[in-house]
Amino acid sequence: QVQLVESGGGLVQAGGSLRLSCAASGRTFSRYAMAWFRQAPGKEREFVAGINWSGGSTYYADSVMGRFTISRDNAKNTVYLQMNSLKPEDTAVYYCAADLVSGTVVGDYNYWGQGTQVTVSS
Repeated sequence: QVQLVESGGGLVQAGGSLRLSCAASGRTFSRYAMAWFRQAPGKEREFVAGINWSGGSTYYADSVMGRFTISRDNAKNTVYLQMNSLKPEDTAVYYCAADLVSGTVVGDYNYWGQGTQVTVSS
């Protein structure tokens, strides 16, 4: 099993940047594919970005392509989401997720963090 704790959320103006971090417990972090999802009020949780176990493969939702970058440091058991050129529509609770196989839907992941709020003001 793996436990996940997100950090780095906050309030930022449109056009600004934030970097989210997700710290994972356990010695098997490097075996897991990781992903970021987000959920805005009244909306379903949606995929944002994913990365395979080694960091050699990344994939993104169309809405964040070119603005967000996912990365991982297996030595630190941490995955990151660098968010640039933020828009008000990026406002949501951002969740880190993990599982042994990569995916882009909520059901692909069994392990979730508690979420961190990102608010982008116009």
